[in-house]
Amino acid sequence: MSAVNKFHLAFPVRDLDEARRFYGDVIGCPQGRSDVNYQDFDFFGHHLVAHIADQTQALHDSRFDGEAVPVPHFGMNLDRVSWEQLAARLTRAQVDFAEPPHLRLKGKPGQHVTMFLFDPSGNALEFKSFDDPEQTFIP
Repeated sequence: MSAVNKFHLAFPVRDLDEARRFYGDVIGCPQGRSDVNYQDFDFFGHHLVAHIADQTQALHDSRFDGEAVPVPHFGMNLDRVSWEQLAARLTRAQVDFAEPPHLRLKGKPGQHVTMFLFDPSGNALEFKSFDDPEQTFIP
């Protein structure tokens, strides 16, 4: 893998306004794309996403672009060549994808390819590549 852009971490929160105040106002993270279920933050150049989720569960589902996504999850925002190489490598290894490689936010700001999988301990991983990396944090 060559160029790596930004670390990506999605985590559960109980209240988005509370998260916006803390991460945005207190810590000073610029806010990016958001919906009723999530809020993106520019966390010192890295991609942090707060998702509304029931925090009494070990693994939660939140909604993003009409699909259920596991929260918490972490991963990397990769350049497209590295993402395609990783997708091919995981496919060759016969990884059981939670979401196979596909396009998300088609035709919208922040369009990207993504894939979700779980490691052997059940940790959710997402690898993505934005068509335009400058749109990682676009509202």
